[in-house]
Amino acid sequence: MTSHPAPSARIWAMLFLLAFIWGGSFLFARIAVLEIPPLTLVLLRVALASLTLNAVLIFWRTGFTHNREAWKNFAIMGVLNNIIPFLLIFIGQKEIGAGLAAIVNAMTPIWTVLIAHQTTSDERMSAPKVVGIILGFAGVATLIGSAAFAGLEASAWAQLSVLGATISYGFASVFGKRFAEVPPMETARGQLTASTILIAPLALLWDQPWALPMPSALAIWSVIALAVICSAFAYILFFEILSKAGAVNVSLVTFLVPPSAIVLGMIFLGETLETRHIVGMALILSGLIAIDGRLWKRIAPR
Repeated sequence: MTSHPAPSARIWAMLFLLAFIWGGSFLFARIAVLEIPPLTLVLLRVALASLTLNAVLIFWRTGFTHNREAWKNFAIMGVLNNIIPFLLIFIGQKEIGAGLAAIVNAMTPIWTVLIAHQTTSDERMSAPKVVGIILGFAGVATLIGSAAFAGLEASAWAQLSVLGATISYGFASVFGKRFAEVPPMETARGQLTASTILIAPLALLWDQPWALPMPSALAIWSVIALAVICSAFAYILFFEILSKAGAVNVSLVTFLVPPSAIVLGMIFLGETLETRHIVGMALILSGLIAIDGRLWKRIAPR
């Protein structure tokens, strides 16, 4: 059984861009969920993202996939990759901050490696992957630092909620391999459209959004950013990486999300880089090199 090829320089560039975008999603989610109930927030995120991609594809006159099998797969992907994880993360972020949520979210590659090992023949577990995942998670924990763990006294269910989202993401990464021959934008449009159709009745019946108070301008702009940038555009990148580099490699983005959040803080909030940030980034880089595998292959024969 062969492993998936190591990511190319182009794939790494896309991973870093995706991490930068998703690093901001924790901030936007934290702002929005304090004013908008989680179910309604999920609906707004997937619905606006779906409308954006459908409008783009109509403008480009791109053909849509209409067969029943494709839409069944889109629906499953929408549940695993959107509805379950978005809802669980939003519920968790009502109680815990973005930093702690990012640490828990970094468990995604671990679940992905385990699930891919059990369910696929081309992404088997290997020593470099195990070492890389351990180094990467240690780097994330070091980078965030003890300050993030100040939120550990928050209710346990909130932390378990975000952890549940990472398991769902792991299954989604592996299930998404079946879209390798589908254009990334079409896959993103299909899963977001299916998610909107599935979540709308639940949100409308449970939250009754029309009865909720009007959110602040900051919350509204956070929702728009979550939908258009962190969902519509980000999923095009995600499925492009998934089709070219595989489930395990695309899950590496979760190791890069916390560093991207720190960079955003330095740029927009004037935060400074501490020693633990440098150590954490070094550990993460070491983990990525190990999972990438090329350096390992050069050293092993010697």
